[in-house]
Amino acid sequence: MFGPNPNAVHPNENIPSVCYIKNTITRPNIIVGEYTYYDDPENSEDFERHVTHHYEFIGDKLIIGKFCAIAKGVEFIMNGANHRMNSISTYPFNIMGSGWEKATPTLGELPLKGDTIVGNDVWIGQNVTVMPGVHIGDGAIIGACSVVASDVPPYCVAVGNPCEVIKKRFDDSLVEYLLNLKWWDWDAEKIFKNLEALTSADLSKIEKIK
Repeated sequence: MFGPNPNAVHPNENIPSVCYIKNTITRPNIIVGEYTYYDDPENSEDFERHVTHHYEFIGDKLIIGKFCAIAKGVEFIMNGANHRMNSISTYPFNIMGSGWEKATPTLGELPLKGDTIVGNDVWIGQNVTVMPGVHIGDGAIIGACSVVASDVPPYCVAVGNPCEVIKKRFDDSLVEYLLNLKWWDWDAEKIFKNLEALTSADLSKIEKIK
């Protein structure tokens, strides 16, 4: 055995608050990689409840990579939450019905931001809000209670409202090496054999892997 079963709902039966998201998804417009988990002691299997304003007719996707750690209280706000801002009123008259649907905008009239994409090995802290169309790079860390309204580069630490980068995790050469290495795409056996390098504070160990 080279680690937990990626197809299990709860990788460790003794920790029911941790759930592999991929194995609970029902919506076709949410795509999640293996080993990415959501941690919530109240209902870890209901991650989709935290993806809001997500309507198939709009066509936007939430795409999350592998080996991400997502804490409780996260909310991914999707494009369905956006209102027209180039008209006198931003009020969504059309969704109220009773004749107001005559003011239904076309998709082209809405300020759509595209897919929301979270890379691999990303750590998102508690009660983070991710706005529509944001891209969070591989290896990034998002601090608790942040509001992510713009892209976060790979291997950066970002916090606040609005969320801003406060530091890089590693120097540029190591970041480039890791982005090319793509360890998250290794098979389970190779990951198992190199756990020490992946979890060591001695960063030079990762560069010795063949």
